[in-house]
Parts: sequence; structure tokens; C-alpha cells
Amino acid sequence: MKKILIVCMAALSFMGACKKDIVWVPDDFGAELVKKPEGPYIADKSFKSVAYAYHNANIATFDTAKLQYITHLHFAFLTPKDDGTLQTLTNHGNFEKLNTLAHDNKVKTAISIQGDEVLFRTLAANEQTRKRLVKSLVDFAVRYQLDGVDLDWEYPRANYGSDVAFEVFAQELAAELHSWHKYLSMAVTPGLYAGPVKDGITKGAMEALDFVNLMAYDAKGIDLDDPNHHSTYLIAQKTLDVWLDDKGLSPEKAVLGVPLYGKNVDNLAMSYISLVKAGADPNADMFVTSGKAYYYNGVKTMRAKAALAKQRANGIMFWEFGQDDLGQNSLIKAAFDALK
Repeated sequence: MKKILIVCMAALSFMGACKKDIVWVPDDFGAELVKKPEGPYIADKSFKSVAYAYHNANIATFDTAKLQYITHLHFAFLTPKDDGTLQTLTNHGNFEKLNTLAHDNKVKTAISIQGDEVLFRTLAANEQTRKRLVKSLVDFAVRYQLDGVDLDWEYPRANYGSDVAFEVFAQELAAELHSWHKYLSMAVTPGLYAGPVKDGITKGAMEALDFVNLMAYDAKGIDLDDPNHHSTYLIAQKTLDVWLDDKGLSPEKAVLGVPLYGKNVDNLAMSYISLVKAGADPNADMFVTSGKAYYYNGVKTMRAKAALAKQRANGIMFWEFGQDDLGQNSLIKAAFDALK
């Protein structure tokens, strides 16, 4: 009887260990389980061209030709629930089609998660919900054969203690993703305004992340020579100064974010493709329509920012894929041409 009990206990122990090394998936996935890859995780340190795209974008009108100009496509957005599980995507079918399309074009993919600051802070501070969220995200990435997970927590704040909670969350999520040979990235504030948001990303959190997308836009008033523009070349330079010099982010993890839209003084946005259709010069950075001046990045500025990203960082990021123009006026193509 004792021998039988020992054998049973050993079997249960083995099954428990296996649970950590596999993710069970539905039968329609094509397999009953997916095993962890063998060998150590090796971070991708090559130059990245990252584009965010809405996961529910219509694949019939998706500009497939531009996939040749990017290395990563991040689907926006997946939202957590307050118990650490995940909400259902608004158009799951389109997400799966776009994911397959990207992989067919040799582009890496990730799901980007969003949620308000209070939701994230509460989830990360509680060990039970934090670990459930980590598991939910990793299971999702494995289930859909994504290459990584991207965080759009806007933003951890030092004055609420969410800087500490976020660091623990990032470390735990990165460790589990890396065990599956998948990456963890994050989109962050440009850091140009002093305060708890700027201080909310700690050194420990940055060390856990594979790369960091620096949102060097929506920063009207920073460039005193062009105060109404939200994303000038100088703003890009200042954003890199903050993250590389003040915050200590490694240049090999820095990805410079650029906008594919313009904004007016009332903070209303208009996509670059819509601006060009309205008559905007693709080589300029400002256009007046319906009596309002919109400030955007044209081809020349985009090429200059791509060169800056290559010089001081290790990638360029675009928000958002569907807002770019087509053909020769494409800003994603302009950056690609400048980087060749």
C-alpha cells in the first residue's frame, strides 16, 4: 500500500510539473497541447520597425504591401477584466486573419493590452490577480502563436505605488513569456513633463522589457520654435534624451515612436491619409483645412526621424498602420527607404 501511495504521489508531482511546461488549447487549434520550446531565450537585438494596427481592421482593405516595410505588427487592443482574465476581442475573426497575414509576410506579431490606470494598478498590486493576468496573457500568446505581448499601461505612477507594482508585474510576465521564447514590450510616455508619470517606469521594469516604444508625440508646447506642433524632430530628440540619458534606458531597447496623424490646436486628430486626400503636401508638416491648421510629419521629417532612430536607438514605431497613406506617399515606406 505504501509503495502504491508513493507511486501515485510521484505521478501527481510529475503532472504538476508538466502543467508549467504546456498550455492546453481547444481541439480546433490543431493540437491538444503546446509544449514550451527547449533551450534558453535569446532576445532579438536587431533594428525594429514596429507598427500598431487595430485588430479589427478589415483585411479586405488592409494595405498588405506595407508589411514588407515593417518587422513587427502589434494588434490594438486587448483589455483585461478586473479579475485578471481577458475580455473578448471585438472582432476576433479579423484578428486571426491579420495575424496569419502578418506571419505569412515574415512579420512578428504581438497583442497590445490596454486599460485605465486604476484597473492596471489594482490588478498588479494583488498577487492573485497579477498572476492570473500573467497566465491569461501568456496563454493567449501561445494559443494564437503570437511572438510577444505589448503593454499599453498609460501610465504607472510613482505617487500611487504603481511603479513598484508594475515592476513586479513586468518581471513576472517577462519571465514567463521568455520561457516560451516570446518577447515583452511596452509603449511609454515621452517623459517630457516632470512628475509621477515620468518616474513611474523603474530601472527594474526596463530591464525586464525586451524593447520600449517611446511615444514621441502628443507633446504640443515642447518645441518652442513650433509650439503648436505635437511631434517635431526636436521633440523626438528630447524624448530620446530623457529615456536614454535621464532614465538610463539601453539604446538597444529604445524604439522611437512617430505619428501617422496630425493634430490641431484643439487637440483634434486627423489621419495622414485623410490629410493628403484633403490636399496636404506629403513633404510638408502643416496643412490648413476647414479653417484649422493640422500639424503632422511629412515624408522629409519622417526620413529624418528614421535616421535619428538608427543613430541613437534601435528601432522606429508607427501609430497607426491604417492611418498611413498608400503608395509613394506612405510614411512607413519613407522611413524604410531612409533606413536602407
